[in-house]
Amino acid sequence: MIAGLTGLWTTLRWLFKRPVTAHYPEQHLPVQERYMGFPALLWDETADEPFCTGCMVCVRECPTQCMSAQMHDNPRFTDGASHRRKIIETFEINLNRCILCGICVDVCAFDAIEMSHEHELASYGRAGARADLDLLLAGGRHYQEETSWVPLNAEKNVAGVALAKKAAAAAAKSAAGPPASPAPEGSDGAEVDA
Repeated sequence: MIAGLTGLWTTLRWLFKRPVTAHYPEQHLPVQERYMGFPALLWDETADEPFCTGCMVCVRECPTQCMSAQMHDNPRFTDGASHRRKIIETFEINLNRCILCGICVDVCAFDAIEMSHEHELASYGRAGARADLDLLLAGGRHYQEETSWVPLNAEKNVAGVALAKKAAAAAAKSAAGPPASPAPEGSDGAEVDA
């Protein structure tokens, strides 16, 4: 009898406290700023193309080999609208195999991939766990907007900055004029014996 009253007292005591659980599908708890969710490919707004050049470093370094990618020639490079000669054509990550280690982010020299805050990509089909280029870019755009992401090496990786730097260097080179040609031997004013 006392045990029953003790249990009832515990229930009544918790009745007036705020709940500590979240009802998951309806309520989402905020994720921490440093949370590492699934990888996402980032978008260069200045060139209207992804940062990824398809160099395959992330694919080679992935410990679970969950990534695959293909690259092709960038048509915007020939137009002068981009500084990337190659661009990603297809990119796929098998999220069932990804262990969220972040090695792909660490080895990327182009600021092209980040660990997003996305963690809700469950599906009913086994093949539904494959994230293709469109899904990865959509996740990357969402991550960029959500966190106000800026590239670590903008001078090298952001097309607008890199193209402006290249144009400034070309303008400085043309303003300096053509390089002076070296004087022929014996033209120092001294007579040359014939």
